[in-house]
Amino acid sequence: MSLKRIALLTLLVAFIAAASIWLWIQTASLSGIVRGGNGPLSVVLLHGYGSRAEDWLQFEHAIKVPHDGRLIFLQGPLRGPVSGARGWWWLNLDGYIPEGAPLPDLSNASPGGIKVASRLVRHYLEGIKGPIVLGGFSQGAMVSAEIAFQTDQELAGLVLLGGTTVNEAAWVERFAGRRRLPIFIAHGRKDAVLPFAIAERFAGKLKAAGLNVTWFPFDGGHEIPAIVVRELNAFLAKQVTIAPLGD
Repeated sequence: MSLKRIALLTLLVAFIAAASIWLWIQTASLSGIVRGGNGPLSVVLLHGYGSRAEDWLQFEHAIKVPHDGRLIFLQGPLRGPVSGARGWWWLNLDGYIPEGAPLPDLSNASPGGIKVASRLVRHYLEGIKGPIVLGGFSQGAMVSAEIAFQTDQELAGLVLLGGTTVNEAAWVERFAGRRRLPIFIAHGRKDAVLPFAIAERFAGKLKAAGLNVTWFPFDGGHEIPAIVVRELNAFLAKQVTIAPLGD
């Protein structure tokens, strides 16, 4: 086979793949588990890679949504290798571990899948009336931050639990537009999945840029312990405000 024909076949395969992704974006829709009151506020939470929306149910009564609001646990669109596991995009963390480093670093990465996930989540958010606090754990935190710092999605708050930065430089460029957004970041100092140091660095950059950040490091691993839920509740009660009707 000639080099020209190989090049054309490669181009065709790439085009078909891109067209398939585009079609999936246009037709896919997310589902969510809704719990709580009927108030104006919705706290929308995205699970981590290899987890699922149902895993958030353990926090159904622990996370206190102010203003008689509701919790919405979104289900990732991708089915993982383990039965029942879901994800937001295919994530091979081992592929992002720098030589000589123990943990992955996605701060300079720009995976196309996060853009797809962002668009799907935003499409779901379009159907929610009232203010929205968006957040997630691990990969779900990455998608939430992508939406906050790469789109104009209207948000009442941002919650990042055990996450990391993805294409950090691009996020930093959009800090100025989020100076009024209350942000809660929690990360375990002993996290053996995603680096604590990167989360700490990112929180520092947000604060240096004048953003409203609550940074909560804790002595734990890649998890959401009771102490984090307690601090999250305090953040929601104090930082997330709802404008009076008619404002």
